[in-house]
Amino acid sequence: MNELILERLRLAEERLAEIEKETVSDAAFTAFFQNGAKWLGGMFAVRKKLLDGSFSHMTLEEHQILNRQHYEEILGENYETSYANPAFSVKELGQQLGTLMSALYAELRKCLRYVYELQAEELAAAAELFIEVCGAFSCAWEEENKLPEYEEIREIYYWYISDYADIRSDRQVYEKVTPRQDAIKKLVMESDLSDLRYLYRYGNYVSDCELRTARFLNALSEDVIAKMADTFTEGYRLGFVNGNKDISRKKSVSIHYNLGFERVVRRAIANFAGIGLDVVFSEDSYQGTPANRQYQYDHKDDAVLFFDRQYMNRKLETMKYAFEKYKEAAAAYGGPAVMEVFGETPFSPVVKEEAAKGGEKYQKLMVEYMSAARKQQGEYIREEERSFTIIAFPTPDIGERFEEIFDEIIRINTLDYTLYQKIQQDIINVLDTADYVEVKGMNGNRTDIKVMLHPVNNPEKESKFENCVADVNIPVGEVFTSPRLTGTEGVLHVSRVFLNELEYIDLEMHFKDGMVTDYRCGNFAEEEKGKNYIKENVLHHHDTLPLGEFAIGTNTTAYVAAKKYDIGAKLPILIAEKMGPHFAVGDTCYSRSEDVKVYNPDGKEIIARDNEVSVLRKEDLSKAYFNCHTDITIPYYELGSITAVRQDGTKADIIKEGRFVLAGCEELNKPLVTVQPSHS
Repeated sequence: MNELILERLRLAEERLAEIEKETVSDAAFTAFFQNGAKWLGGMFAVRKKLLDGSFSHMTLEEHQILNRQHYEEILGENYETSYANPAFSVKELGQQLGTLMSALYAELRKCLRYVYELQAEELAAAAELFIEVCGAFSCAWEEENKLPEYEEIREIYYWYISDYADIRSDRQVYEKVTPRQDAIKKLVMESDLSDLRYLYRYGNYVSDCELRTARFLNALSEDVIAKMADTFTEGYRLGFVNGNKDISRKKSVSIHYNLGFERVVRRAIANFAGIGLDVVFSEDSYQGTPANRQYQYDHKDDAVLFFDRQYMNRKLETMKYAFEKYKEAAAAYGGPAVMEVFGETPFSPVVKEEAAKGGEKYQKLMVEYMSAARKQQGEYIREEERSFTIIAFPTPDIGERFEEIFDEIIRINTLDYTLYQKIQQDIINVLDTADYVEVKGMNGNRTDIKVMLHPVNNPEKESKFENCVADVNIPVGEVFTSPRLTGTEGVLHVSRVFLNELEYIDLEMHFKDGMVTDYRCGNFAEEEKGKNYIKENVLHHHDTLPLGEFAIGTNTTAYVAAKKYDIGAKLPILIAEKMGPHFAVGDTCYSRSEDVKVYNPDGKEIIARDNEVSVLRKEDLSKAYFNCHTDITIPYYELGSITAVRQDGTKADIIKEGRFVLAGCEELNKPLVTVQPSHS
């Protein structure tokens, strides 16, 4: 290791030990710095244990105690008196500096990853940031008996983020695309997975859920593990085949998973090797149960404290340099393979006035950055050449019937796709004759929307809808299209839905010519708060979004399972979108690969890959994409009808009062016999 970095670490550790005992400023800020120095000192102590090997000799109980110490202050009621909580920080440190100091404190908590991944320079830099801020307070107090100015502290934070942008960008790109024998890959492939101490080597919060998950998977037969992994990796391979993309040109794939699923990951790594792909573990490859989701929500906009145009340009510049450095590996990167988990109690956040928030200027700049970063990445990881797959499994948090539910999800994930393929083709054959589709709600659902479809010029060779089986999105089944925006209008309403793990009650969106014109939800007493909640988390700060996708989910088996086990609120969108019609706001499903020809199993080309917004890429790329895509599903219980309307005015019902009524779809209703339409 670089001697200079080691010296920086040594000096930082010495200074932290001094700060723990010093009077830095007034009583409130002295307590802040003493607390922070103690926590960082603990990080240095863990690093020593990892380096000298004593960490691996700790007992399971000792690991649990240490892990608890890492996260204790943000768990449960403890968070109410933690500086990581913006509300507490503002209460203790004042309105002006409280929010900023809470963001700094959250930045310091990233040292957990730096320590466990042995990222010495990042650890040294974060410790030096804390020490520099402490020094500014100490000087102001000693010289003038006052606190430093807000802008002085913000600038220290700003230049820390800016100065280390090149190091972070290099590591981010390197880890994203470069296969290597890193610590995480060794952990997965070489650990004794029956010894649950391995879970603590990540540094993530380890809850009872991760421990129970690992024990459960350890008890499964090799055949079941193989079935899970084989479905996952075969879906990835089929994504290339069905997308008309050449997998032989790829050398790597990144795996993303939850702690406890290492047995499946190990098998998946072997499967990928069998098709010539080495696995990449990046900084977001693994995760566990969040220690505190409110903490994550409170700090999601901390970037507003430093993110200006100067920093944006610096970040794009460093990312460009990193991609150029690793361009061969980037070109050979095939895309992500993701194993999601679900089961946790749905989260509805508290919106805190004390948390960092960005105004319109920041939001527009962030949208501009996301678009530019996506475009830049696309120059090295070409969207039209890569693919992905995603599958989901429950965790023990789902409830007492976890094992039953787990078995049921495996069954759902491995349904006979050939059966669905045939039924879905019958649906597509009718939809291909339609000029538009009408969707109406029932049982209190106010949906009444007209979705325009692209014209088919050659019915023998072209289709409007994709026949989606189990490849990139597991499980089966849906048919989907990119709607024509002009003429698409009406109201989309859902009584309750979970989008990106956030709950929405009585969500309503209005469309005109395919663009969102108005929206509301019932989460808050004040309507304006609901609008801000939707704009932040569904529209992703855009003033409007197009209707990027319309689909009809056909997986009634999954729907019935959700009702049987009362887990509908906990299902990920991956499964929920297959359980009824869904509407995606944002980019189309073919975003950035619209020019790649895609074919259905019957050989027909899917021509509805663009809309009036995405086609603008040919003139101005910045106007074509929004870098978001959020699916909103209407459950069968709330679905009055889906009707295909032809140009001559004749109609064909696909679904009526929550049941498929189109000839050829009878099989889809069989699982529904146990569920009454008025109660489904």
